[in-house]
Amino acid sequence: METKDIIFELRTKNGLSQDELAEKVFVTRQAVSRWENGETTPNTETLKLLSKLFDVSINTLLGSPRQLICQCCGMPLEDSNISKEKNGLFNEEYCKWCYADGEYMYHNMDDLIDVCVNHMASENFPPEQAKKYMQEMLPKLNYWKQYTNLAGAEKFEEFKKKLIEEINALNIEGMPKVEKLNALVGGYINLEYRLPDGKKVKFLDDSATYLGTQLECEFGGNRCFGVAANMDFILVSTYEENGENPELVVYKKR
Repeated sequence: METKDIIFELRTKNGLSQDELAEKVFVTRQAVSRWENGETTPNTETLKLLSKLFDVSINTLLGSPRQLICQCCGMPLEDSNISKEKNGLFNEEYCKWCYADGEYMYHNMDDLIDVCVNHMASENFPPEQAKKYMQEMLPKLNYWKQYTNLAGAEKFEEFKKKLIEEINALNIEGMPKVEKLNALVGGYINLEYRLPDGKKVKFLDDSATYLGTQLECEFGGNRCFGVAANMDFILVSTYEENGENPELVVYKKR
């Protein structure tokens, strides 16, 4: 689709008139009309406003002229997995697992490779092959090329180290010591817990990114420990395969 058709479709889908859209992005109705007639296209600043308003990337607004991939992990990017800045604007360089809330989630290539291999490996793509592929591909991406110049890497590693110390200081019976935390998107780990009064509740934000891990119980059996944390809290739970029958162990404000 062309930009003119995309803007028209998004406007009508959201129930906006040309006047209403013009007001929201600080242009005239005539400007919106010219976009939809294909006479002009929005300038860069207006594209940013349209992107935030309609929750689509600028690449999508322009008809997807670029094949976007995450410049940290190499994942193909779509509007559903592109990262966002704190102000809600899309960051079309990274996926939401590698960059979240203004922070880069990986500062060690080996850590990222371990996470990716766990998701990529299959009968037709064994772990050894997946690891070799990632080792060859990652150094070619912009993030790892410029990594030494990124601000905040040392500070972020200090935060993770402190977080691991706090989690281990909980001394939860049967839970192994945490040695590493990975970036986890809330939607994949946001389990529903039953409270003593019978109500069910979720504690995480599906769209947010947390630091966490999964650990096998030291007592054996079919239950695992799950850890999720951020600047504000630490959550520890146990559950069976695929997150079945979850039980909350600790929810601690930091």
